Amino acid sequence: MIERNVVVNLPQDAEARPVAVLVQLASKYDSKVNLAMGDKHVNVKSIMGMMSLGLVNGKGLTLSADGADEVAALDELANYIQSA
Repeated sequence: MIERNVVVNLPQDAEARPVAVLVQLASKYDSKVNLAMGDKHVNVKSIMGMMSLGLVNGKGLTLSADGADEVAALDELANYIQSA
């Protein structure tokens, strides 16, 4: 398992579309991918879990992945979260 700290920089208000894209990106990997923000921990492949977070630009979070393609998964997800 690997982890990476990132700062959210998604398009305005990070509600439906950016979160849906993030879930789609995570879903193409076999690894388990989780996101922790404060005391909340969610499966990035769960649209309902991700929508419940209320991602806010400028906030820090921790991505973690566990599996055969964990490095590729974290690279792509971190890049999307930080530079969208």
